[in-house]
Amino acid sequence: MADDDSRPDAGPNPEDEFRDMLRDILSGKSSIDPSQLAGAAGLPGDPASISALMSQLQGALRGGGDGSPNWDAALSQGQERAAQGQLVVTPDERVALDQAFHIAALWLDEVILVAELTAPPRLITRKEWVTATMPLWTQLAEPVATSISDSLTRVLTDQAPEELKGMMAGAGQMMRSIGGTLFAMQLGQVVGQLSTEVVSGGDIGIPLLSDQQAALLPQNVAAFGEGLDVPADQVQIYLAVRELAHARLFRHSRWLRLHLISSITDFARGIHIDSSRLEQLADGFDPANPEELRAAMVDGSLIPPKSEAQLAALARLETMLALIEGWVDVVTLEATSRLPRADAIAETVKRRRASGGPAESAFATLVGLELRPRRLREAAFMWQAVTDAVGNEKRDELWAHPDLLPSSTDLDDPQALVARLTSSAEGAEPVLDEVDQALEDLLRDDDTERPHEA
Repeated sequence: MADDDSRPDAGPNPEDEFRDMLRDILSGKSSIDPSQLAGAAGLPGDPASISALMSQLQGALRGGGDGSPNWDAALSQGQERAAQGQLVVTPDERVALDQAFHIAALWLDEVILVAELTAPPRLITRKEWVTATMPLWTQLAEPVATSISDSLTRVLTDQAPEELKGMMAGAGQMMRSIGGTLFAMQLGQVVGQLSTEVVSGGDIGIPLLSDQQAALLPQNVAAFGEGLDVPADQVQIYLAVRELAHARLFRHSRWLRLHLISSITDFARGIHIDSSRLEQLADGFDPANPEELRAAMVDGSLIPPKSEAQLAALARLETMLALIEGWVDVVTLEATSRLPRADAIAETVKRRRASGGPAESAFATLVGLELRPRRLREAAFMWQAVTDAVGNEKRDELWAHPDLLPSSTDLDDPQALVARLTSSAEGAEPVLDEVDQALEDLLRDDDTERPHEA
């Protein structure tokens, strides 16, 4: 049987009308300046960026897919941004950094009881970093992208004039595709900018590469050392030690990467968009001046204050990130004790981490998640106290299982943790908390009441 739309007296298909209207916008037949549309997507106004935006949006108009964000657009935008000003790794840089990794591995072997990597460390370009890390970035950003696309579609449909409501109602998936494409291209720009700021695979703190891989970005390592008045080889060795320590921790604690990423994505799924703010934007939206909408998407104003459940989840996540970074700080300090200018390099790392780069700030507002842990100083102090009390081996054994890891309470009071570990190392019976003590008493009572077998 033929569809009703095939009848001679059938009215126009609202979705086709909407598609035609948007096609007119993208072809320049409307009053919207393509450079303004590029600005709304967070892209530069140069011809190449405008052309890429139009190509991606026209692809969304052609249909296909389920209306989810076009992450291919994020990857292409990130790669193009990273390629700007990218330098090729020279043979001399390769030799020097390979040697730095070799020395770093030897020094780390002396201070940590953590498995070596099975894959050799890599030297990668900014573009290669974007390509390797984009799958995780999109995984982290997808909940927010979906929420923005769905909310934008709903609000624009509600705000549409009566004569356009039928048209908008039939074009929901298309609107989600376009909104998702705009968000994806913004994410690509942020990740591309990040590639110019990071020095290694683990520089952000979260495991962007696989748990078998360590990597340095030679161009950014060189930029990191500029103006430090520290020999380049010392900078290279120090950063190689940090990167290997981070990668080897995730290799050793096989549960850690999945645990951390799951915690991040669980937090992200709880993020929703402030529909009332979006309605205000839609009500006063001027197609000829989309800057306000673009600014709202990148300044975090569409993401409302966190709920109590989100704040609790964020606190747990920040504790885990602080434990990881604090451990890396402590083992790096010990492993690089031979470097004459290690203190100066460490201070630069701390200042850089405290301030973060512009791309990190953009990601925090775009996705609602700050990448730098707040309690890093407390975590490093705790790990140092544990190391001084029970040694490196007992310290690293705490990474064997999530139940063994120090808690937020231990960051508040490291001496209580040190006392427990010291007592255990001396062979004393572990001190049970209230829950464990109650369970122990219950089992003991049950055993005494059970009749003995003949």
